[in-house]
Amino acid sequence: MGREPTVTAPADLRAVATVQIDDATVRVTEWRFAPGAATGWHRHEYPYVVVPMTTGRLAITGPGGPTAADLVAGRSYARPAGVEHDVRNANAFEFTFVEIEIKQRR
Repeated sequence: MGREPTVTAPADLRAVATVQIDDATVRVTEWRFAPGAATGWHRHEYPYVVVPMTTGRLAITGPGGPTAADLVAGRSYARPAGVEHDVRNANAFEFTFVEIEIKQRR
């Protein structure tokens, strides 16, 4: 998710991505979702780690259809490159996470 999505939600419902680091090794992006905001459909080109800063539920639509993920602040998870989905905040409050994409392995 650390790049522009190929399909975006309306501007007032788009998640806000703030890239904090982008070098040859990693890309670190803070994602802020207003209630109902979404990333738009996208494909992850790199393996990545998500560090939730908020506890709550995200609605995820992938190739297999819709699912939900309950995230807990500080409880990280990792996914491989190639994941395709749209992620939407299913909460009545702002949801934030930090995404760390691994560009290069040592």
